[in-house]
Amino acid sequence: MKSDREVTIRIVRKKRAHKGHHGGAWKVAFADFMTSMMALFLVLWLITQSSEVRSAIAGYFQDPLGRANEFGTSVIPGQGQSSLVAARPDVQIQPADGKRNAMLDLSQRVKDELAKNADLKGLSGHVAIEVTPDGLRISLLEDSSDVFFASGSARPLPRAEALIRAIGTVLGSAAYPIVVEGHTDAHKYPNDSTYGNWELSADRANAARRLLREGGVADPQVLAVRGLADRDPRIIDDPKDPRNRRVTILVSTPATPVTADSVQPKMGPIRIGDHANTAVRPPAPPTVP
Repeated sequence: MKSDREVTIRIVRKKRAHKGHHGGAWKVAFADFMTSMMALFLVLWLITQSSEVRSAIAGYFQDPLGRANEFGTSVIPGQGQSSLVAARPDVQIQPADGKRNAMLDLSQRVKDELAKNADLKGLSGHVAIEVTPDGLRISLLEDSSDVFFASGSARPLPRAEALIRAIGTVLGSAAYPIVVEGHTDAHKYPNDSTYGNWELSADRANAARRLLREGGVADPQVLAVRGLADRDPRIIDDPKDPRNRRVTILVSTPATPVTADSVQPKMGPIRIGDHANTAVRPPAPPTVP
């Protein structure tokens, strides 16, 4: 018989079931939180920066590969601006704030210079000044009354000479590089003529270049003189409209003004559309001892 003091001890071992894996959803949530915090700090940093820094950062994200100078200026891939593009969108992409302000200031200086001369006030309706993605475009617009050039002639009229010289005074003091372009309407010369719209547009552009130089534009500022004939009409629906006859002065704003010392013997490529033509200065004549 067992003693009354004897106690039976029983050990019961229970098996505990393991809980299921809780998954990695928390990692996704944490990553979203960190991304949001980084974006917040980036925005807080950007709003404390100057407009030039913000413009530079925006320009990088618009063109991270730096191909805008190669194919035209546009924030939309594959839609570079070209001087030969026929369509003109109603809304144009504006340049960075710093350069745009410089263009606006230059355009106002041109307007003030023209306003000084009472004889030129009547031509204000024939001078279009607009800021473009490439710089400042000053267009001298013709009509059926032959404002700047007589029809078929490359010789500037007296009022055109005074106007272009006045523009040259402002552009010469700004020392920015310019390109002068001549345009005609689609009216053709007689079939037996060896002189046509190509020659006429180039001669008018070159005549404007000479007047700009008389006004104060230095030779190193002129990057190109182009004759585009009737290939870039202003009135697209009517290529024969006399308002397509015009001379345009394209002004760009580089980081530093153009001076005689800053021009290299070999200039960079000048692009029209997707075709590049490299302009090279002729070598200097040898020095004779």
